Amino acid sequence: LEKMKLARQLLDAIDPRKVVFDMGCGEGILVDEYRRAGYNITGMDLNYASEYILQKDFLDSGLADSSVDFILCLDVLEHISFSEQERAVAEFARILSPQGRAFVSVPNLAHFASRLSFFFRGELIRTSSIERHPGDRPVAEYMRIFNKHFVIQSRKGLFPTYPMISLLTVLAPSSVIGLHRIYNRFFAPPNLSFLNVFMLEK
Repeated sequence: LEKMKLARQLLDAIDPRKVVFDMGCGEGILVDEYRRAGYNITGMDLNYASEYILQKDFLDSGLADSSVDFILCLDVLEHISFSEQERAVAEFARILSPQGRAFVSVPNLAHFASRLSFFFRGELIRTSSIERHPGDRPVAEYMRIFNKHFVIQSRKGLFPTYPMISLLTVLAPSSVIGLHRIYNRFFAPPNLSFLNVFMLEK
């Protein structure tokens, strides 16, 4: 919820005439929503196609150099391999216009609960199965890739995996939304959070 709230805030601030691509958009919730609002937004996904979603691999987007003003890539990079992640970020930099920006979210393998697990059991808590997230890695490794092609304009942590809030989330997720909002606002250092969101500028 917090991630989508941030994405909508950013899109709301963009000139609707700007060229926006949502990479790895799935069924394109934001694409459909903002197309209806008059935005020039298109999705790209390997497994889905519709009127405004191109079914193709964004690693080889086929888009012209400097032809896109804004990119969304929400919880996608972890689904591809380490080597493909670097290719994806380089492709985003290629197609973005000068001063173009990318809003990217990635899970952090080194979140707080994962560190505790490693300390006591010698085992990290993966953000999903290795089959679903073959590119799962600590957030600092993503940052090294981003820094090769972009300036990191901002970075925010979402969902610090402190034991109490994590347990409550598992037991009764809908009842702790308000608590999450407080944690995400005041107690979510990015290095300890499950999710990191980045604004990258070319």
